[in-house]
Amino acid sequence: MAEISKRRRIWGWWFFDWASQPYHTLLVTFVFGPYFAGVAAEYYSGAGLTPEAAAAQAQSVWARCLTITGLVIAFGAPLLGALADVSGRRIPWIFAFSVMYAAGSAALWYTMPDGSNMWLMLSAFGLGFVGAEYALIFINSQLPDLGDDSEVGEISGSGFAFGYFGGLLSLAIMLALFVEQPSGKTLVGLDPLFGLDASLREGTRFVGPFTAGWFVLFMVPYFLWVRDGEQGDKHGSFGDALRLLGKSVANLRHRHSLTAYLGSSMFYRDALNGLYSFGGVYARLVLEWDLIKIGIFGIVSVLASAVFAWVGGKMDRKFGPKPVILVAIWVLILVCTTIVSMDRSQIFGIALPEGSGLPDTIFFGCGILIGGMGGILQSASRSMMVRHTDTQTPVESFGLYGLSGRATAFAAPLLIDIATVTTGSARLGVSPIVLLFILGLFLMRWVRPEGDQT
Repeated sequence: MAEISKRRRIWGWWFFDWASQPYHTLLVTFVFGPYFAGVAAEYYSGAGLTPEAAAAQAQSVWARCLTITGLVIAFGAPLLGALADVSGRRIPWIFAFSVMYAAGSAALWYTMPDGSNMWLMLSAFGLGFVGAEYALIFINSQLPDLGDDSEVGEISGSGFAFGYFGGLLSLAIMLALFVEQPSGKTLVGLDPLFGLDASLREGTRFVGPFTAGWFVLFMVPYFLWVRDGEQGDKHGSFGDALRLLGKSVANLRHRHSLTAYLGSSMFYRDALNGLYSFGGVYARLVLEWDLIKIGIFGIVSVLASAVFAWVGGKMDRKFGPKPVILVAIWVLILVCTTIVSMDRSQIFGIALPEGSGLPDTIFFGCGILIGGMGGILQSASRSMMVRHTDTQTPVESFGLYGLSGRATAFAAPLLIDIATVTTGSARLGVSPIVLLFILGLFLMRWVRPEGDQT
């Protein structure tokens, strides 16, 4: 078999981002999440709750789903990474979790508009989400093999940019050909493709099978061009994995920069995931946007993510990842404060005329910054982890990184759930995100710009 070139391996690795991004773009943030929130709100409204209470309950249900999946991911990520290190194999794990991704997303077709099976569909969503996040741990661990420290920042940024363009294209296709407006037509005035029944929301529900099909199709280049490294023939047991994990956690006390970075990223990445998970839900429940408007907002946000991730990769190469991360966090703190302080009737306590479009305009601007800074933050974070990665155990090292990003993955949804229930407001319910960003910013003080492997 001919040797696969470095350039082709990098492109194959990038194709995972392209293939997997629609789970986050279409399902978590801009189509399924808001659709589910609307379905749940109508279900609880029909059960006798006031509109505001029904919206708060719908957000609470979505938060509990993300809390449970976050716990599953948090407990499994480091152990799976250690098991892959002792066995030396990554591709079989990525394949297995890809099956979970495809099966979970495809099943969302059955999410009924009356909310009658919403708990079952949340289970399917969780299955796919866990598969996507577990696969990402192994994908991230392959980054050190693709270039040296001067290259990985740009490779990471370009990968995220490529993935965001995939999310952008998939969202545009869904809005143009499938997602129905109240009139029953899509954004470009067509009936949903394939004869899908708009009255049963089949165009919107098709987002599940569409996401699964997109992933299966575009993972082909990855599996063709990416291979396990030279250590792929190692043999190790479950006990070996547990011992390796225990050793790695114990060694953190000697690696102060890594420990601070894992703690920092634990909070700020959780906050960012909270923004992505509840941004579309906020627009649906607080600003009362329909799915088409949310989708257009998504296109703008994802385009900003792609452009900024590419620019962020260039800045990472020039200045290093730490200053890039700090700037992104500061901007996101300001954005979140603005979002929490406005609704349709006021902004920062200043009353607005009835029917004012100012909240919509401001939220669109916030969406550009969320997408842009989020893209930069994800890319630079992956690059910063490479500077703290033990080259002998890269998967396990990225398992710890996955743990830091998911150890409190349940915390943001849980805090949002508590805040939503306590205040009875979907708007105020997202306020804990600001606190998580601040905690992440504080811990970055002890992170060395070049890591602790130098």
